[in-house]
Amino acid sequence: MKKYMLPAAKLSLVMLVLCCFIYFGLVALIGKLSNGGGDGVTLMVNNKVVGYERIGQKFTEDRYFWGRPSAVEYNAAGSAGSNKGPSNPDYLKIVQERIDSFLVHHPGVKKEQIPAEMVTASGSGLDPHISVAAARLQVARIAKARATEPGKINTLLEQHIEKNPIGPDLVHVLKLNIALDTLQ
Repeated sequence: MKKYMLPAAKLSLVMLVLCCFIYFGLVALIGKLSNGGGDGVTLMVNNKVVGYERIGQKFTEDRYFWGRPSAVEYNAAGSAGSNKGPSNPDYLKIVQERIDSFLVHHPGVKKEQIPAEMVTASGSGLDPHISVAAARLQVARIAKARATEPGKINTLLEQHIEKNPIGPDLVHVLKLNIALDTLQ
């Protein structure tokens, strides 16, 4: 038994140093060398942090583009989906409330025209992007709320479409809303 105890203790010590110190040190170093220095890429306006590149925010005012709903209210510490299936009555009630709210703020839009992403939360609850179609559907509301021409909002929207080589093009909601505020 003594024959096995010393090698097991040595191996445990080596693995402790490797897994607890070297691995985490390496991950921290890679993080420090990445964009944002491991703290995430921040978006700034007038030298003030207004958000993060990869974390969505909630916008409810008619003068801004709305992002995808979040099951965790965009709390990055609790990133998760709702885990409620499409047959869950609570889930169906929440989705119907989102549909009703969307229709109230977008007269002339039919229920069938609403992209699913505007009424359903994502798996992470943190999506900063929406589809181009979801953004275009909101242009009339925003133009009316800002008392400006829809053409100006459309031009700004077109400038903020992020080309995606492997999927549909997307729009970063916070970046677009920051640009909207500079439009006035």
